[in-house]
Amino acid sequence: MSRRTSYTGRLLSVGEVSRRSGLAVSAIHFYETKGLIGSVRSPGNQRRYFPNVLRYLAIIKVAQRTGIPLGEIGEALGPYEPGARMTADDWGRVATHWRSALDSRIRDLERLRDELDGCIGCGCLSLEACPLRNPDDTLSREGPGPRIFERPSGRG
Repeated sequence: MSRRTSYTGRLLSVGEVSRRSGLAVSAIHFYETKGLIGSVRSPGNQRRYFPNVLRYLAIIKVAQRTGIPLGEIGEALGPYEPGARMTADDWGRVATHWRSALDSRIRDLERLRDELDGCIGCGCLSLEACPLRNPDDTLSREGPGPRIFERPSGRG
């Protein structure tokens, strides 16, 4: 028997989940279509959610705020049945899954912050020292996107 099917308490309507999570009903339905959360149907064919869906939604919301894409959120939550009660060990595995990616994002954000400290909204008062300077578009040979910021630290 799964941890989900052993639950015997009161289930939540989508409206209750929306109010308690701070998410729009459409967002809750979207996350469900992506397989990040799950629901069961009432005898009247209405969606009903296990209360622990609120924990899943909180994790999804915080993860998205930190820049973790939904695909990565889905990968981390994938081994668990949507809506199943997760143990502390389960959540620990999810956190471990994201630790490296979050550490990398933190380093990127710190570097961005540090390199833009001297930038004055690009009326550039110090063009020779500008971390975004790209004379003659030479960085286009390296590929699309923000090449300067995608370089390993120390180059630039």
